[in-house]
Amino acid sequence: MAKKAPLPDSALELVARRFAVLAEPMRLRLIQSLFDGEKPVNALVEATGGTQANISRHLQTLTQAHLLSRRKEGLQVFYAIADPTLVPLCELVCGSLEKQLTKQAGVLKR
Repeated sequence: MAKKAPLPDSALELVARRFAVLAEPMRLRLIQSLFDGEKPVNALVEATGGTQANISRHLQTLTQAHLLSRRKEGLQVFYAIADPTLVPLCELVCGSLEKQLTKQAGVLKR
């Protein structure tokens, strides 16, 4: 298998910004709430336990980063996952952490 060339600094900056957007627990809760499909803002507020203002701010950040899509229907605003790589990325990281924590718990039980 051929080794991939390293990314240029400009691309690494974009990658770092993407991870910075994802480095906020409430944003991860919002993304997780959207795994099963599009939802209106009020449902996301209820699902995450945040305030309307706080959730709206995080949704705006996620939308500006092109991770979520936004559509308006009457007075309601609906959000959905726009980046199809987001779900497998979250599952990969969560699965890795779960394995690591299980291993650590096994070591602590000894």
